[in-house]
Amino acid sequence: MFEWFYKLFVPTENPDITQSLVVVMLVIGIGVFIGRLRIGKISLGVAAVMFSGLFLGHYGYRINTDIMVFIRDLGLILFVYGIGIQVGPTFFSSFRKEGLKFNILAVSTVLLGAFIAVGIYFSTKINIENVVGLLSGSVTNTPGLGAAKSVLQEYQNQFPNKIFSDPAIAYAITYPMGVLGVIVVIILSKSLLKIDLNAEKIKLQMGTNDDEVLIHQKCRITKDAFLGKSIYQILKETNHENLVISRLKHSGSKTVFSPTLDTKIEHKDVIMLVGTQKNISDFIAKTGKISTDLFIESEQDITTKNIFVTHKAATHKKLSELDLYNKYDLKVTRVYRGGKELLAAPSLELFYGDKLVIVGNKAAIAEVEQLIGNSEKKLLEPDFLSLFGGLLIGIIIGSIPILIPSIPVPLKLGFAAGPLIAALLISRYGGIGAIHSYINNGAIYFMKELGVCLFFAAVGIHAGESFYANFAENNGWMWLFYGSFITFVPLIFMMLVGHFYMKINFLKLVGLMSGAYTDPAALSFSSTYCDSDVPTQAYATIYPLVTLFRIFTAQFIILLLMR
Repeated sequence: MFEWFYKLFVPTENPDITQSLVVVMLVIGIGVFIGRLRIGKISLGVAAVMFSGLFLGHYGYRINTDIMVFIRDLGLILFVYGIGIQVGPTFFSSFRKEGLKFNILAVSTVLLGAFIAVGIYFSTKINIENVVGLLSGSVTNTPGLGAAKSVLQEYQNQFPNKIFSDPAIAYAITYPMGVLGVIVVIILSKSLLKIDLNAEKIKLQMGTNDDEVLIHQKCRITKDAFLGKSIYQILKETNHENLVISRLKHSGSKTVFSPTLDTKIEHKDVIMLVGTQKNISDFIAKTGKISTDLFIESEQDITTKNIFVTHKAATHKKLSELDLYNKYDLKVTRVYRGGKELLAAPSLELFYGDKLVIVGNKAAIAEVEQLIGNSEKKLLEPDFLSLFGGLLIGIIIGSIPILIPSIPVPLKLGFAAGPLIAALLISRYGGIGAIHSYINNGAIYFMKELGVCLFFAAVGIHAGESFYANFAENNGWMWLFYGSFITFVPLIFMMLVGHFYMKINFLKLVGLMSGAYTDPAALSFSSTYCDSDVPTQAYATIYPLVTLFRIFTAQFIILLLMR
């Protein structure tokens, strides 16, 4: 009577579509449950899905081959595209100042690991497929594994009679060591280098670069040299034309209004400044003093409101083109994009999903809402045209063949690098035509987690078929030994160079170590261990470039050394 139910769950070598889907759900469900279990401050997270796949694959569970390839590639595409959209808005700007230094250190660490892997290949009898698996697993880099499998598929298509090893097996053997390696080095570094986390936090606060952090502050104009002059003249004479004056109240009056650049300043006028701490402090020192006036914050005459850009008429328009002040008597003081706060310069181009902070009267703000959109409901709804259009562009980029002399198969960016590059570019420019870059955080998180779960389920089940046999045949303990060099040597290099030569704050350095190994489990540990979100900021600074280099090194090692 329940034979149909039994067939759904019993292992079989030739599963149909329904049985394959049941196996996928089992693997992901069990893996997610295990991933939530904690030992101290450490958990495997979604990486546990791969280990549950290995376990079930070892005991005979299988996925239909066509379904396995489809969910593996779809999962990888969703995962890397989600990463690109999430970190894209801040990626390119991060190359200024510390970001460039961080990325140079991280890329050097990636290349060192690759050179060690090549050294292992030449000094042992391990074939190149497994060496790349060791490399990707030892540094916990999933896109690198995906890129390696894509190149091997190209070779398989070119040479159908040749048998290639599955790098996922070596990846699975060394992956746990990669996760724990970052955590171990962080703990030992703190102890051996005698790092005081509280002292590091104080150093960070004292040396915080406020050049991009926007604040608002009240100023009372008291210097006679500026009385009777326009705001434009004062800003120009003080060399602070990038400051925004959002409100003004004349001395002895309770009326607050948003001034124009032609507005004349009177004695003891109070103004509200928006800009960086350094610029505002310098302006106040030159023109007057900090004010404690409370009336200027009144919402009776003018009010402040956040408005989201959701209308096509405002998308990809510069603030100077919208000209909200002259048309509606409103002033934009700040713009929020991808978690980053931007000063509302006239040349700033607006992207879909930007949040504008607008100051003015309520009637005018209501009118401008019709122009800009301000539909939070629209932002919560998934825009499938933008999502699948962006994914399509990524697939096209990844499929472009790049012919290299003396290499039998063309180099392709593949499903790992193509969608990532597309997402970074779409995020940088706010979109391409009807495709925009905005996806709400919940949707990005869901896309990334779903993608990596599908990828790990497919990879785990397939590798589980011969995991034990390969571990015994190739002496898996020796693979762990070789992998330990790839894990620990670059981490030690990164810590020593970062701490002693580059003088990077320890809180940032642990984030860079987690980012260089694209290891979310280590990042979670670092943030909790340091009781700070600084590691997360450093992690995001280097993650995209590190991921690209991990992908390229995995591909190039196979292309150059495959025999």
